[in-house]
Amino acid sequence: MHRIKREHYLKKIAPFIGKNLIKVIVGQRRVGKSYLLFQLMDAVKEKNIKANIIYINKELYEFDHIKNYQDLLKYVKRKTEAKRKNYVFIDEIQEIADFEKALRDLWANKKHDIYCAGSNANLLAGELTTYLSGRYMEIPVYSLSYPEFLKFHKLKSGKNSLLQYIKYGGMPYLVNLKLNDEYVYDYLKNIYNTILLKDVVARYQIRNVNLLEGLAEYLAGNVGSLVSAKKISDFLKSQKIKISPSVILNYLTFLANAFFIFKVPRAEINGKKIFEINEKYYFEDLGLRHALIGFKQADISKILENLVFAHLKFLGYKISVGKLGEKEIDFIGEKDGKRIYIQVAYLIADENIKKREFGNLLAIKDNYPKIVVSLDEFAAGEYEGVQHINILDFLNSGSWEK
Repeated sequence: MHRIKREHYLKKIAPFIGKNLIKVIVGQRRVGKSYLLFQLMDAVKEKNIKANIIYINKELYEFDHIKNYQDLLKYVKRKTEAKRKNYVFIDEIQEIADFEKALRDLWANKKHDIYCAGSNANLLAGELTTYLSGRYMEIPVYSLSYPEFLKFHKLKSGKNSLLQYIKYGGMPYLVNLKLNDEYVYDYLKNIYNTILLKDVVARYQIRNVNLLEGLAEYLAGNVGSLVSAKKISDFLKSQKIKISPSVILNYLTFLANAFFIFKVPRAEINGKKIFEINEKYYFEDLGLRHALIGFKQADISKILENLVFAHLKFLGYKISVGKLGEKEIDFIGEKDGKRIYIQVAYLIADENIKKREFGNLLAIKDNYPKIVVSLDEFAAGEYEGVQHINILDFLNSGSWEK
């Protein structure tokens, strides 16, 4: 499967092959980080046929003996060859205790070009970040974008393939399965369980697994809604689960650290204020969301919102939810010093919806691009300077970015 290249990421990393900069690939379990490492190994061999590649994958039993940074250093140094350029690839590096100390040592010796991958957002926290500031680059990897999904599954862009993408999400391994509910959701439920047990329960020694699952289901049902720990706590009380808001906040952080969900803060459009309560949460992968609570046509508005959010993430935007007085803007995207404002609607069915969706954007008095994305088949053109784009065009084309 790694023969299908993830060009988007390879282009980002290629200029840094051979440079003394640690390349850190992060993302949710099973989004294709391991295959990206294989593709980078291929790229290294193309550049340097004599490259000495040292590969460690903590998911494989043969590397079970590498438990801490000392074991890691011993292994790498044993495999290092003096007369060749050495490249080190480490997968699921978070499973190695104090791995930061080994990376620091290897980087300082300047004998290795280092690539590592992991499934935790705090992979480079604390001491290493300070010590290696400016000496590493982080590359977030996401499940397949819609154009990647089409390429992997050999499909053409259109209503049918969009529906498949919306229903099943973009986990790369789906290319090996028949795209139907039974096969896909069985596989995705297994991934969900692995993420929960390995990356959350085991990592943070969580005792109350039922609460964690209840929380994940609550988030799945409330994609794109304003969420607060108190609101969740009240909901869980109604389900006879008593839990304090502070524990809920911890669990939300753990789920976000595993890249299972993303927290999106609210920001004032005219000022710098970031609101501390009532964030929104979106899923890394819609297929995983549906594996939890099922795919329902009634949820289409929030599903489309999640889809737009995920695509903005893939394109490298920093995202917040905009607040302008009583009005709310679905997304403010920021990248390279520029901004974009986006509203997501299912269908602009009548004048009232049109006034609401376009009106919120028209209330923003700056010159950055403003877009309404919807499923309307003939969404094109603009309304008083606000672009109206069909979701397929939004996912396929970068022309709206210009």
